[in-house]
Amino acid sequence: MAKKNSTGDKSKMPGGSPAKTSPVPAGADLPTSYKGPQGHGGETHQTTSDAAQTLTTQQGVPVADDQNSLRAGPRGPTLLEDFILREKIFHFDHERIPERVVHARGYGAHGVFELTESLAEFTRADVLSNVGQQTEVFVRFSTVAGNKGSMDLARDVRGFAVKFYTREGNWDIVGNNIPVFFIQDPIKFPDLVHAVKQEPDRAFPQAQSAHDNYWDFASLSPEAWHMVMWQMSDRTIPRSFRTIEGFGVHSFRLVNAEGKSTFVKFHWKPRQGLQSVLWNEAVKINGADPDFHRRDLWQAIESGDFPQWDLGVQLFDQETADKLPFDHLDATKLIPEEDVPVRIIGTLTLNRNVDNFFASTEQVAFCTQNVVPGIDFSDDPLLHGRNFSYLDTQLKRLGSPNFTHIPVNAPRCPVMNFQQDGHMAMRNPKGRANYEPNSWGPDGGPRENPEIGYRSFPAEVQGTKQRIRSETFADHYSQARQFFISQQPIEQKHLGDALVFELSKVERVDIRARAVSHLRLIDEGLAATVADGLGLELPEPAQAAKPTLDLPPSAALSILANGPEDFKGRKMGVLLTDGSSADLFNALTKSLEAEGAMWEVVAPKIGGVTLDDGTKVAAKQKIDGGPSVLYDAVAVLPSEDGAAMLAKDATAKDFVADAFAHCKFIGHSAAAGQLFDAAGLPGRDDGFIALTGAKDTKAFVAKCRELRFWPRELEVDLDAAALKAKP
Repeated sequence: MAKKNSTGDKSKMPGGSPAKTSPVPAGADLPTSYKGPQGHGGETHQTTSDAAQTLTTQQGVPVADDQNSLRAGPRGPTLLEDFILREKIFHFDHERIPERVVHARGYGAHGVFELTESLAEFTRADVLSNVGQQTEVFVRFSTVAGNKGSMDLARDVRGFAVKFYTREGNWDIVGNNIPVFFIQDPIKFPDLVHAVKQEPDRAFPQAQSAHDNYWDFASLSPEAWHMVMWQMSDRTIPRSFRTIEGFGVHSFRLVNAEGKSTFVKFHWKPRQGLQSVLWNEAVKINGADPDFHRRDLWQAIESGDFPQWDLGVQLFDQETADKLPFDHLDATKLIPEEDVPVRIIGTLTLNRNVDNFFASTEQVAFCTQNVVPGIDFSDDPLLHGRNFSYLDTQLKRLGSPNFTHIPVNAPRCPVMNFQQDGHMAMRNPKGRANYEPNSWGPDGGPRENPEIGYRSFPAEVQGTKQRIRSETFADHYSQARQFFISQQPIEQKHLGDALVFELSKVERVDIRARAVSHLRLIDEGLAATVADGLGLELPEPAQAAKPTLDLPPSAALSILANGPEDFKGRKMGVLLTDGSSADLFNALTKSLEAEGAMWEVVAPKIGGVTLDDGTKVAAKQKIDGGPSVLYDAVAVLPSEDGAAMLAKDATAKDFVADAFAHCKFIGHSAAAGQLFDAAGLPGRDDGFIALTGAKDTKAFVAKCRELRFWPRELEVDLDAAALKAKP
């Protein structure tokens, strides 16, 4: 229930110095369960009748609705005349100079897309019609919340943006590694990003959502909770850019030569399989190598291990859309692959690193509005807002409307129009005519082309002009529950752990409780686990605009159900000392190379070691700078004397202790037992593989295809008791 703040709760000792506890303004509402005035779509409306507290535009105009943009009918298109939306987004787009407001930290590479199945039946787009056609692409991966200098392995959504340089112009799929979003209406985008970014008075924490402002916003925004479940899952701490999926998020339209429209959602499926890391591991990786994802992608491409993704589409018509238990125009919803299967139509290969980071990765400008003939927009309101916002933000960031003259943004097909001048113009119309229509004949410049030119699908638009959320957007918890029950038990545990961690960083108890109130509508067991982890009594369930549906689980939503089939492209850390077995080392590296895996020698000194046959082996990492968190599996192969030496070294003990705690497979020589005992490892489970010869190394590498020995986590994690108790 809600209570007014007075002197605060004195029933517990403070978790820190009282003087450092954030003050809550006197008279603040502190509800422990979400109950709020809601609109037609279940969105929160916090209103006032006090003129002195009324929200206004920059021009001082009072705002009646700050939750919904102006549209033609509840499910109709967003209207350009919405000056409140345009001003809010415009100001937000211009908040950073020159760094991106969101997706500031990114990394890119060049590649090629090859079409393997034609969609000519559904679209006139050339890039999707001719099997075997190869199209140049540029891809940029990114985190969302952190600044340009933040670390790679923040718990965050990853941007997955692809620019196709097609023969009909540039086409951008500006997606993420998560298929849904936090908000339904673009007018809330500045509020979302302000909430998750560092708090404005103190400028921290950055690249983190574990703070009061973010969870205050989320706890008051029921529409966010499907995305929150994805955010708290292992999807937001990926092992590599190479092991993430990509999603176009919104519904688009494909339009064929006859003018028929088919809705489409775009998917990128990694051929490397899905893979993530553990949270404790991510924290340590950020300390050991904050450029972990950048380095991984660069090294993979440089070594010729080109990462690949298959492009898939979900195709459906209006009749199918009408039968779905949710609205496909709602960006907080996905279409389960069991309902509309993903059809693979092509392959993306990244095969070339950039020549200069700034020239390409920093200056590339993606815009959701960049489509080619045969691809069109749906009436997703968030998509409409992005179409406006992205062009505006590129103008601000790159300083000129001529950003398409920069090579990474320039189309590879002819560009002809009468747009001229401006900062940094690299080309201008030639000749006398810089307008049309004109009467200069052949010298009069380009003309419109009704035959091949872009035509928007003539969708019928009806409805009154109003600020309103469609009631078909009001179910905020059904797909959040579906996502949770689709996870394997260990993934569910990680999700609960993440929620406890994040909310434990929130200082206000009422915000923690209000967040848990939403979880009660998603899964009572999860809510109870999180409440127990926070030392909270279960709050009342949140107020729901619609009841939660019991949707079936979807295997496509689990990382572990979609992992790799081999250890190819993964990296093993091989810990050696002077006197290590040359035969064993050679057998192991041969097995790894046969698998297509990478390996690095970790040694007490960067100068390397001398093996028992006199061979000198260089080290890639000194033990102090090559912790086991940098590897997918480890092999510990010291000599007897080397093991005795390492057993006295704290860093060496951390190397094996972390590999054990992070459930990695550990191959080892007989001598390694001294180091394991010194590190306090509690016995040897089936994740330990003794190595004596070539046969053992092959079996070890084959076992590593599973990536982790998850049963170990139930034995070493304090929070695993509930999972162990399950039958």
